Amino acid sequence: MPVTAYPIRQLGPGDFGLLSQLNVMFGQAFGEPESYTAKPPSPQYLERLLESDTFLAVVAMDGENIIGGIAAYELKKFEQERSEIYIYDLAVADRYRRQGVATGLIRHLQAIAVARGAHALFVQADTTQDDLPAIALYSKLGRREEVLHFDIELNPS
Repeated sequence: MPVTAYPIRQLGPGDFGLLSQLNVMFGQAFGEPESYTAKPPSPQYLERLLESDTFLAVVAMDGENIIGGIAAYELKKFEQERSEIYIYDLAVADRYRRQGVATGLIRHLQAIAVARGAHALFVQADTTQDDLPAIALYSKLGRREEVLHFDIELNPS
């Protein structure tokens, strides 16, 4: 039984226009349009990304419009022959929230992870007031772990 009425699918080669549309939706949903649209990647770059076996994009559609999506990466491990899927970005457009879209996107990604033989699927959330709905969603779907995240300077002084 689907958790949302909107069709969900994985993007693949040839879907660079939809991936561009997903970037715009992420910028709007996160309130960071400058980060997601100021320097858009070329169609060739997006096509290479979609052809990669480590990048995953899953979208929910309302007609021709993307209403939600996940950008994720498959991280190949070295200690064993296995991988983990990391959800890098997940967002749903404002007017489509609270309709099961995010849960449907995660469920679709779970099925992809299982089909690929992945060992784990994980995501990070900020512990700010803005991210409380995301924390509630992830708590419903998975086990919470307390971790610290560090951004390491690329050009230390």
